[in-house]
Amino acid sequence: MHILILGAAGMVGRKLTARLVAEGQLGGAAITALTLVDVIEPAAPAGFSGPCTRYAADIADPATAPRLVADRPDVIFHLAAIVSGEAEVDFDKGYAVNLDGTRQLLEAIRAAHQAEGYRPRVVFTSSIAVFGAPFPDKIDDEFFCTPRTSYGVQKVVGELLLSDYSRKGFLDGIAIRLPTICIRPGLPNKAASGFFSNILREPLAGKEAVLPVPEDVRHWHASPRAAVGFLIHAATMDLAPLGARRALSMPGLSATVGEQIEALRKVAGDKAVALIRPEPDPAIIAIVEGWPRDFTTARAEALGFRAESSFEEIIRIHIEDELGGQI
Repeated sequence: MHILILGAAGMVGRKLTARLVAEGQLGGAAITALTLVDVIEPAAPAGFSGPCTRYAADIADPATAPRLVADRPDVIFHLAAIVSGEAEVDFDKGYAVNLDGTRQLLEAIRAAHQAEGYRPRVVFTSSIAVFGAPFPDKIDDEFFCTPRTSYGVQKVVGELLLSDYSRKGFLDGIAIRLPTICIRPGLPNKAASGFFSNILREPLAGKEAVLPVPEDVRHWHASPRAAVGFLIHAATMDLAPLGARRALSMPGLSATVGEQIEALRKVAGDKAVALIRPEPDPAIIAIVEGWPRDFTTARAEALGFRAESSFEEIIRIHIEDELGGQI
């Protein structure tokens, strides 16, 4: 099996690559080749003995998409995106990457299908940003998509395109709407949601963190480990039960910022919590007010997707995966 990961230098892309290499197979088929692509060249994965092609490319460049499918990968993980905060600030860049880039990828696949019957599995990472306020107490699988950010609009259009290209038989696609991934390792990015991770990750490392929103802000979360599990399951499951509805909201954990902080206190003590400094940011508050808070994800759960059940579990996963099990 040949696997392409688009967005492979990002946090989730790196973790997905590492797990695939460690397991050596996907859905029972041996992984014989990898192609890793991002705007910066992804690092070579340790321990992979097969051919691994790595290069830097911009998905917004029309020349990129044909190159991505030239070697006919069997599974394409489309993780590449301009994140929420940056897509809101830079309107043109968000649409060029998140919408035009996705359409160009699907068009390149369609051209290959029409030429020789090529039909890969495409796993598209969408987002809960596809939903917009006002919300019910819990968003269920029947709630409509009315996003209130440019990023959310771009992801909705990507979902619709994926469903239509799948309906036409050009590819076999599934869109998974990821919760906000927490705790993200490494340095903060430009995502408006970054503070959810910052207020836990930085204190666990003995550093100060800024909290730009009130503690009663509630949101939907899953760990990086769960996100990788979602992707692998989406790549290997039978998609027939999805029918024409190719987008799924992933399971997660609903929690307030205050509940996050209390989970941090239980795991790391008052000293860690004392490193969180409230500093309200009206721009971040305005964006977060338009985000969903809680879900019922019966459809995804019935299909075998799983996430964490407590924020203490999410924090302990971060300690285990990123801090060697020690704080």
